Amino acid sequence: MRVWVAGVVVMVTAACGGSNAAGDPFQWLEELDSPRVQEWVAKENARTLGVLEQDSRYGGNLAEAVAQGSAPDRLPMPEFRDGMIGNFWQDGAHPRGIYREASAADYQAAQPQWKTVLDLDALGAAEGKNWVWEGIDCDPVRGSHCLVWLSEGGEDAVTVREFDRAGGKFVPGGFELGRGKQSVAWENSDTLLVAREWEPGEKTTSGYAYVVKRWQRGQPLDQAVEVARGDSADGGGTAPLALTDGAGRRVNLVVRELNSNESEFEMLRSGRAVPLALPAKSDVKGMVADRVLVALRQDWTVDGATFRSGALISLDADDLTGDPARPRPTLVYAPGPQETVRKVLTTRDYAVVTSLYDVRGRATVYTPEANGGWTARSVVLPDNATVSPVTADRLGNTAYLSVSSPVVPAALWSLDAASAQAQPVKTAPARFDSSRFVVEQLETTSPDGTSVPYFVVRAADLKFDGTNPTILYAYGGFGLVSTPTYNGLLGKLWLERGGVYVIANIRGGGEYGPAWHEAALKTNRQRAFDDFTAVADDLIARGVTTPRHLGIQGGSNGGLLMGVEFTQHPELWNAVDIQIPLLDMLRYERIAAGASWTGEYGSVANPAERAFLASISPYARLKADVKYPEPFIWTSTKDDRVGPQHARKFAARLAELGDPYLFYEATQGGHAAGSNIDERARTAALEYTYLQRQLMN
Repeated sequence: MRVWVAGVVVMVTAACGGSNAAGDPFQWLEELDSPRVQEWVAKENARTLGVLEQDSRYGGNLAEAVAQGSAPDRLPMPEFRDGMIGNFWQDGAHPRGIYREASAADYQAAQPQWKTVLDLDALGAAEGKNWVWEGIDCDPVRGSHCLVWLSEGGEDAVTVREFDRAGGKFVPGGFELGRGKQSVAWENSDTLLVAREWEPGEKTTSGYAYVVKRWQRGQPLDQAVEVARGDSADGGGTAPLALTDGAGRRVNLVVRELNSNESEFEMLRSGRAVPLALPAKSDVKGMVADRVLVALRQDWTVDGATFRSGALISLDADDLTGDPARPRPTLVYAPGPQETVRKVLTTRDYAVVTSLYDVRGRATVYTPEANGGWTARSVVLPDNATVSPVTADRLGNTAYLSVSSPVVPAALWSLDAASAQAQPVKTAPARFDSSRFVVEQLETTSPDGTSVPYFVVRAADLKFDGTNPTILYAYGGFGLVSTPTYNGLLGKLWLERGGVYVIANIRGGGEYGPAWHEAALKTNRQRAFDDFTAVADDLIARGVTTPRHLGIQGGSNGGLLMGVEFTQHPELWNAVDIQIPLLDMLRYERIAAGASWTGEYGSVANPAERAFLASISPYARLKADVKYPEPFIWTSTKDDRVGPQHARKFAARLAELGDPYLFYEATQGGHAAGSNIDERARTAALEYTYLQRQLMN
């Protein structure tokens, strides 16, 4: 019999082991890359690969993952760049990848005439680096000059270099910033706003920069002038944010992240930073027609008018610059109870807003009116689909949206924002036979009475006899949204082989707006775990599956979810795929960027929050004489966000208890655990082999 623990604080004793036990015998595995850790990782990897790579299914799984990951007919996702379309592309000939461009008109052709602008494979070979593409940010005035962001092996720390797109080369004597966790924005064509670790140790407890300086072209870096400063005790970092509209108007801001949910804002005016009176729980989304767009995550009352949490509002940029202490907001969008804003794209004259209605995608074009208000026009798109923003032309009025579902390959739609009319221009080919599968949205009730929706992808003729191999996935944190999209590898290696795939939209995510997220913050997080278990119970009650055939999957914050479900309800699962996870919640603030997430999880410095963290921490909750399913725990040495330490310690504790487990640590890939096709394919093949082995035998 299972006992729900929602709202109950359970004290943890030393008998539970983990980081609360005297001495924490596996704390040495927190050493990032010492010789003894390398030896431990190598032995664990060899043991796991000896099991999974020797499975008869692994070779076929790997071949399929490589084939799909390198298929030449994949959708080349666009980025508007100064009248051109840019695209980052990886294939068998370019495993690190190339950044290439085509004209905006030519891009929509069946075979665009691409011009390679930067070849990362050639650059890596010349410099002896495993460069990973992290993006490009071009000067909005002199668009040929851009900042290129590169990391070694996929870590969050980056190197930033100025690149000339027109000449196809790095700018001699141009801007260059060495490796670090840093934020950079163009203030003008010859000036950058830079947040970085200027002096050794000048970073927050979570490893982020908190000092912003103005760096002018030709000036030695050590002579950059400070313009804003956070504090080393901040949960996050302090970073510049530059906004530019289609007419070239600029607003430069500084965002100080107090924690993962709250920020302070400043405006750079006349060379100095002045406070900007925005709510702590709000997000700046862009700028169009001299109006700054802000999404609210809390109610905001201004001059007697209240703007509700979840709303999108606008602020006149000229007014804001003149008096940043007294913003005068105008409502753009107010969500209903089943709605939430997802993303905002800005063209020259319009704002394109993607949103969810009951976890189904929508898109709307908003037009700024002369009286300061806004008018809305809905974009006609396929229903029951996931709608994702891709890119928008700041100098024109075209935007691109991606539309997909688990049984319909992704299509790229071109949107004319002036008419709010959209049409498909490119469609990815089918990677599996989806004709016999259906997608349905169901719901169940969590122990506190909350209705929790979930999506099921299954064969239309599924027999509800409890024998169907089923993967249940969720994330449930940081207000992020989990929506059903097309996954060719999942279709080929899981659905076609008789599997069922389920996405649970549990609390902690953002599927129903800020309130859905806040319902599972800190000591209320057990609600998210209970939601997930309630979905599993419902699948079993409906006859979709049984614990023998039920596996679960999640990464990062979802990896924490997996660890909690593994320890709280080990009898419910036969496979637990724990991806790049947090697992030691009593020490998470001391590992990698963990201290930046106290707004989400709470802190051990707070007695009530520490007690709750102890009650749910997977590492602390592992016990002797409990029959656990064999999990697959995997991570990356280069993950400098969550860190591989959590996964290592969890595996070591399972070994100490004599419980079965599989552990794998990729040496490259960062928090994505894969920076190129081969790395991603190997990890995917290991995962599917594990899941097939556990649930399909």
